Amino acid sequence: MIRSSTGFIFGLIVVCFFSTVFSLGAQQKPDALELYRQGQYEQAVQVCLLELQERGTDQSKLRMDSFTVLGWSYIRLGQYENALTSARQARNEVRYDIRIVEIEAEALFYLGRNLDALTLFEEYISLSPTGERIDVVYYFMGEIFLRLAEFHHADIAFSTALHHSPQIARWWARLGYAREQFADMEGAEQAYSTALDLQPSLEEARVGLERVRGS
Repeated sequence: MIRSSTGFIFGLIVVCFFSTVFSLGAQQKPDALELYRQGQYEQAVQVCLLELQERGTDQSKLRMDSFTVLGWSYIRLGQYENALTSARQARNEVRYDIRIVEIEAEALFYLGRNLDALTLFEEYISLSPTGERIDVVYYFMGEIFLRLAEFHHADIAFSTALHHSPQIARWWARLGYAREQFADMEGAEQAYSTALDLQPSLEEARVGLERVRGS
């Protein structure tokens, strides 16, 4: 009876030991999204690339999660060609994941491919009019319209972005600049003033407000 009890206890200790080891191993596995949130973009890229090697195409949801954090990290690192390449690889697997659509559009924006980026931002809106990054999408569209000298369209895009996120001072400044370009000085002054109410140190808004008041 004593031997049996001792064997049982020993077996229980072994099971507990290996359970603890496996649990610690799972806890220590790097989390790509957490690394991204901490600003550790290079590390997040490496974790995502490893995850994509480990996850087969039958795990499409998990692969899209990895592609998403990978794309975000490349954007933050300024590696726009890499972001574009990985987004297109992801879209070959899952065509209409809105996170990947937005990443591809943003990469194209930073690469100066304005019309291609605009097409994809519009696709994002069509797929998800209230998507998580809809405010950012309209902001980028506003910047593209400024590049194309389509200032009324820029006004509409920035105004829509601010409808979703009214506390971003720089977007108000960009709206002021767009309005200034088609001589809506009253609207520009209001936008610049709002930007300065939100962020008094914003130089772009301060200079813009002085410009329209002196015109």
